[in-house]
Amino acid sequence: MKKDSSFWRTGFDFEKKKKRIRELEEKMAKSDFWKEKEKAIELSKELANLKEEISGIEELKNSFKEVKNSPEKTEEKFESLERKIKEEERKIFLSGKYDKGNAILSIFAGAGGREAEDWATMLLRMYEMFCEKRRFKTKILSQSFGEGGGPKGRIGTKEVSLEILGHSAFGFLKRESGVHRLVRISPFSAKGLRHTSFARLEVLPEIPKEEAIKIKPEDLKLEVFRASGPGGQHVNKRETAVRITHLPTRLKAVCQSERSQALNREKAEKFLLAKLYQLEKEKRDKRLKKIKGEHISAGWGNQIRSYVLHPYKLVKDLRTGVETSSVEQVLDGELDKFIEAEIKTYDSI
Repeated sequence: MKKDSSFWRTGFDFEKKKKRIRELEEKMAKSDFWKEKEKAIELSKELANLKEEISGIEELKNSFKEVKNSPEKTEEKFESLERKIKEEERKIFLSGKYDKGNAILSIFAGAGGREAEDWATMLLRMYEMFCEKRRFKTKILSQSFGEGGGPKGRIGTKEVSLEILGHSAFGFLKRESGVHRLVRISPFSAKGLRHTSFARLEVLPEIPKEEAIKIKPEDLKLEVFRASGPGGQHVNKRETAVRITHLPTRLKAVCQSERSQALNREKAEKFLLAKLYQLEKEKRDKRLKKIKGEHISAGWGNQIRSYVLHPYKLVKDLRTGVETSSVEQVLDGELDKFIEAEIKTYDSI
């Protein structure tokens, strides 16, 4: 495993990143830096992300030297170094415009009532656990609940939107968009019948305000309502939840996670801007002629990944061909194998 100094310079743009850090630190040292608050916040985030990247590269260089100079070159040390190299390698492939930023992940249960709603809840847990392992912060923006009575007391989910905050959250998760299929013995069937369920995922980037599509105030419809949990629990007696509809496109965004109506509105606006960005992107790329007419349904023939629990155990990505029989681990958030293949297979968007 030979790595010379050019590997660190060209492979990770080490010196370029360090130069940018110095530029940002000089800007932040100026007395008028916080006059334009939004721009200052974005630059502060960029600086924090760059420092995190440099720290990762420095750690990798130190690990490489340690293995190189160690008299005991154990398999465990090589495996640890290989994991760290792969982690930094992933970052190279995350070169899309918004790859380094936050994400909003939405899950929509397919047709099938409690079966599909329970599958949506399982997927929500899977992605929350994946984010926890990567130290991404998550917060549910809105959630509409289905019927109860699921396995282990789970409450079904009709639709849920999850805010994911963390360096490269969108880059890691953007290719998870699509239909996910589950095959299992139904926990709702007294006869123990096998059942197939579907859920659709949508992953959107967080769009900086200065780059967002300009919206006319008269094109927005604002509604406020009380947020409540499953079965009417945790009812908020004040109308703090916010729903914003963009009238020309009929796109909607909801946030009910904050106690303040103002904060819910702010997050709903961010969510709506992300949806509008995606709509414009699809038009630009000519991926869809008509958004409604070409809408991908959560059903047969459209799945990107299958999770089979019966009659055998297998998770298989139908785009990359990556598969594993460790279904329980995948459902516990072990998605790196799939995401790494997705990042390397597809061009950045």
